[in-house]
Amino acid sequence: MPSPEATATRTEPSSTRRPLSLAARAAMATGLALAGFLGIIGVTLSQAKYQTALSGLRDRLENDVLAYLALIDVGRNGRLLMPYSSPDPSFSRPGSGLYAVATGENGFHWESSSAIGRDFGFLSPLKPGETRFVGPIDTRMGRLYYYSYGVVFESQDDRKVPLTFTVAQTEDQFKGENATYRRSLIVYLSTLGVMLIVLQMLLLRWSLTPLRKVAADMSRVERGKSDSLDSQYPLELTGLTERINGFIESEREQRTRYRNTLADLAHSLKTPLAVIRSRLESSSEAPQLAHDVLDQVRRMDELVAYQLARAATTGRQPFATAIPLGGHAEDLVQSLEKVYAAKNVLCEFEIEEGVAFYGEQGDLLELMGNLLENAFKWSRHRVLLMASARTQPGKQRPGLSLSVEDDGPGIEPDQIERILQRGVRGDERVQGHGIGLSIVQDIVRAYRGELVVDRSPELGGARFSVELPPG
Repeated sequence: MPSPEATATRTEPSSTRRPLSLAARAAMATGLALAGFLGIIGVTLSQAKYQTALSGLRDRLENDVLAYLALIDVGRNGRLLMPYSSPDPSFSRPGSGLYAVATGENGFHWESSSAIGRDFGFLSPLKPGETRFVGPIDTRMGRLYYYSYGVVFESQDDRKVPLTFTVAQTEDQFKGENATYRRSLIVYLSTLGVMLIVLQMLLLRWSLTPLRKVAADMSRVERGKSDSLDSQYPLELTGLTERINGFIESEREQRTRYRNTLADLAHSLKTPLAVIRSRLESSSEAPQLAHDVLDQVRRMDELVAYQLARAATTGRQPFATAIPLGGHAEDLVQSLEKVYAAKNVLCEFEIEEGVAFYGEQGDLLELMGNLLENAFKWSRHRVLLMASARTQPGKQRPGLSLSVEDDGPGIEPDQIERILQRGVRGDERVQGHGIGLSIVQDIVRAYRGELVVDRSPELGGARFSVELPPG
């Protein structure tokens, strides 16, 4: 008897069923849609054919009635003289399924050879000029369609002889014609559906070829046979492949940075460790030795902190200290006012009371410093700094809304993406390295925030808005 653990192990794969591929999903969706579409077309055409065939049957039965009536004559004594011939040989063949029956006054009854022995008691006389097309109806002979016509014949002595003439046909003949049409329609529509599905699969396979190419190139990168996704892709996949290449390059740079940082850290610690070891081996003065050891330990601690800061990725920390913005903003503005004293820039503050930044102080100074410096650089005379807290129910600490506006020329919408790139300056004549806004983006991205660049509604220049979510 298998153990419960073994049973659970065997049933687990069925619970984690692999989802269908894109090709299978598209084939199923296309097949269902195509089946429904062709089904509707088939039903519509079948109904149209049925109505057309029914109208044709009525016309044919009516023509047979009129043909018979043209052959009927009236004797001198008012007796109807029925024709010896028929407009269709089927009326002369018993069991052919096509019948002709005439009924009149005084018990007059006539029927074609094919109707001998058949029961037509369901027929009723019609008034002169009245017609009736009925069917299919259930009779002892099976289901029938019939057309009746009421007419009056006049004899030579002006005697009127009423007559109701009926031509009937069994449903089997009518159904046989429609069944042949439906079979042909099903065959043609099925063939068309298969052809369309095959065409759809070919188009889908051709459309998915770029994705298969991306997967194949990713496999080559994983095996180390290629450094990046270097094939030519359609426009729709260019953004995706560029992001993948950026992620691959970022991972490589991160590994290189960590490796170099560890090497630098080890190299930096070699000298303090050598000094400690030398002092411990050669010095006989304990107080001086303790002083030297503490000094070297402090130095090693500073070196470790510096090298780890280089390797660490800045970003939101779970237990970050709240850093007030007011004092740091004033210090930054005072420094920038000295640098841009010739422009006589006036910086205004709209900082909400108690607003704080939760993170590294260096990140805050880097964020505000680059935004303010960019505003001072491009402004004419005015800069506006606004900051407020973003609260959200269920969050332990508020977020931050920070915006810096100026009255400079602003940035055209089609130039925003280019300006935010690393190493790009808004004006090559302006001094700078073009990395300030890129650093701002890195910090905002590390804190899961958003940077929006647009035009200031108040000052008319550029506005840089930073939204950091609550944590």
